Amino acid sequence: MLELDEVQINFDSNNLWILNIALAVVMFGVALGITADDFRALFKKPKLVFVGILSQFVLLPLVTFFFVLIVQPQASIALGMMMVAACPGGNISNFMTHLANGNTALSVSLTAFSTFLAVVMTPVNFQFYGNMYQPTAELLQYVALSPIDLVKLVVLILGIPLLFGMLVRYRFPNFAIKTSKLLKPFSILIFVAIVIMAFMNNLDVFNNYIHHVLVLGVSHNVVAILLGLLVAKAFRLSFKNQKTIAIETGIQNSGLGLLLIFTFFNGLGGMAIMAAFWGIWHIISGLVLAYFWSVKSHKKHAVV
Repeated sequence: MLELDEVQINFDSNNLWILNIALAVVMFGVALGITADDFRALFKKPKLVFVGILSQFVLLPLVTFFFVLIVQPQASIALGMMMVAACPGGNISNFMTHLANGNTALSVSLTAFSTFLAVVMTPVNFQFYGNMYQPTAELLQYVALSPIDLVKLVVLILGIPLLFGMLVRYRFPNFAIKTSKLLKPFSILIFVAIVIMAFMNNLDVFNNYIHHVLVLGVSHNVVAILLGLLVAKAFRLSFKNQKTIAIETGIQNSGLGLLLIFTFFNGLGGMAIMAAFWGIWHIISGLVLAYFWSVKSHKKHAVV
């Protein structure tokens, strides 16, 4: 296992720039569909906002930290888990929530709100928990990660595209709606293509080391989904909202995590493999779960 921390993922600077641009375009596309009314609607139901943010930005990083303490994985793998847990929700969660007959409006609003909060919360959570666990703290010192540089990149990739997209939506609503319908799926396809390309260029690395993160990645994702479900249930939310919070907590923006890993850690083996595996697995688990809830909901309505 020690050699895993020495593994470097092959991802050149040109691919990194393309990944930066692709993620910024994805965020811009998301923002084109956001209006001030979305946030007003959220604040009319503060309990839903509180539960969503509590589950995703407070409890998931905390539970991940305790999970790492219990399992004690290799330092770079642990850091990859912390990175994923610190990221905001992925926008594919909106589609999954819709498929699961959850609260799609809540999902869209929480994804947007959590992405804005991520400008601060992602660097804070990652730095805090990364330095709380001795093996990852030593790795962070070795890499000499600058918190300021981390915040700058997150602001550049998330904050600016979101603000610009919302401004375009406010000033040119018809143009924004039409552009969003074209831009969002196109940008996501580009992003997926880049991730697949990076995966194919490092096929030998994944074949040799994927078994180190397979069980951990699946377990971590299951824990995240169950956490969202249980937290929402503890606050006595409707089952529709429970499903939404579960999906929002379990579907993370692993693309952002990969970008930060490639930028600041030079594609450090365990981190990149964990984030890349999560990025693939959470789509599978999310779609399977959403389909299960969809079928269950249809059967219930059919009986009624």
